[in-house]
Amino acid sequence: MKDELHVKPGDHPHFANRDPGSRLGLEKAEGTKRLEKLQEGLDLLQGRLFGEGKRSVLLVIQGLDGSGKDGVIRSVFTGVNPQAVEVHPFRAPSASELAHDYLWRVHAVTPERGTIGVFNRSHYEDVVTVDVLGLVPKDVVRNRPRHIREWERMLSEEGTAIVKVFLHVSKDAQAQRFRDRLEDPEKRWKFRAGDLDVRTRFDAYMALYEEAIAETSTEWAPWYVVPADHNWVKSLAVATLLVDELERMDPQLPEPDPGVDPDSI
Repeated sequence: MKDELHVKPGDHPHFANRDPGSRLGLEKAEGTKRLEKLQEGLDLLQGRLFGEGKRSVLLVIQGLDGSGKDGVIRSVFTGVNPQAVEVHPFRAPSASELAHDYLWRVHAVTPERGTIGVFNRSHYEDVVTVDVLGLVPKDVVRNRPRHIREWERMLSEEGTAIVKVFLHVSKDAQAQRFRDRLEDPEKRWKFRAGDLDVRTRFDAYMALYEEAIAETSTEWAPWYVVPADHNWVKSLAVATLLVDELERMDPQLPEPDPGVDPDSI
């Protein structure tokens, strides 16, 4: 699965050749069972990462409105100790944030050692969204993939493993999710008039994400394109990628205090 989703350094994601409705060769029942086992494994590995306290993991979840970023986070981290997981959503920058460079607010909330940080949207909004909306001159945006590659390299060399996920949703699935939001009183508040603008600019967003991912998928911060039309598929894929990375890191618990003897209690 990992190889199928991976965008190799120097390659393009080739969205046109990727099916957002893919089930990754699995049926839902089997996928759901796998996800439950992965959640258990994630809880164990997160505990070891926290106990080791030397390294961290940054999970970047990027995607168009309606791709299901919130749902993935809820699903993947079900049953995981929240003590060492911190989620940061990136909305429109505040006046204070705009007074600094675009990576300032992002760097401030990178995960501490021993923790897993999750970015719900990320610094990639400052490559794609600002370009689509014309908020930043193109000659300024053009430099940002280079900035980001080196910034992510620094994080990696300082002990933060980075997993970047793009949730690849189809136009039809996006439209259905928008309709579901409008029809559900508990979700209608999530819908914004700006969501309709994303619909009209769907192709422009995807074209710029194609470029941004191609320029920033590296050995130290790889991109994975996850089919996002089926909720269980995207949750399974993200959980698989995260657990694989933690298993590769193989965090080790510290040795217990030699002065502590269970028999003395």
